[in-house]
Amino acid sequence: MENAQLIARDLRRSFRIGSRRIEVLRGISLDITRGEAAFLCGASGAGKTTLLYNLGGLERPESGTVEFEGRRLYTGSTASQSRLRNERMGFVFQGYFLLPELTAIENVMLPALIGGERKRAAAEKCLRDVGLAERMQHLPAELSGGEQQRVAIARALINEPDIIFADEPTGNLDSKTGDTIIELLLGLARERRKTLLVVTHDERLAKLGDRELHIQDGLLAAD
Repeated sequence: MENAQLIARDLRRSFRIGSRRIEVLRGISLDITRGEAAFLCGASGAGKTTLLYNLGGLERPESGTVEFEGRRLYTGSTASQSRLRNERMGFVFQGYFLLPELTAIENVMLPALIGGERKRAAAEKCLRDVGLAERMQHLPAELSGGEQQRVAIARALINEPDIIFADEPTGNLDSKTGDTIIELLLGLARERRKTLLVVTHDERLAKLGDRELHIQDGLLAAD
């Protein structure tokens, strides 16, 4: 696909449970275009999260290739792979994964600190952009679920990544808060011209994006 930013070819991944081998990904190929908002849908256990992790460099496929902006993932040193994820990719997870002893702004600054930069002003801007200007010094335990997810979104944006991966970002939220979070994610991605790949089981939310991808029995359904 012309202008494809993320290219996956024939991804396969299986897990062993006892004596059984479960094939989770059974030869998935896809292209994600720069700047698009794609939603990956499917039933629980269909392989959505596994595919997202394979595409984002978090979990190596058993076979197949992933190429991001012309660079093959899962090659080179572990340090170079980690640097690519830290600098070029942003991640938002269902469980927020905020460090409880750090304030909102300290959590947002973490990816920058890992790269050797402080970026406090950038972190403040990210928190303002997600509507948390008044909550920067609060600990995660002092924030609602929706507010914690907003911190996680701000953290994903701090290094100005080229692509944001979101794994069930509304999974722990009520529907109204979840709708707000998806609208926020989509708005920020479009405003900042970021590519967005969201895993969701909610078909209603998926229709808000530019494209829906459906995974079933380890394969992508035909468009």
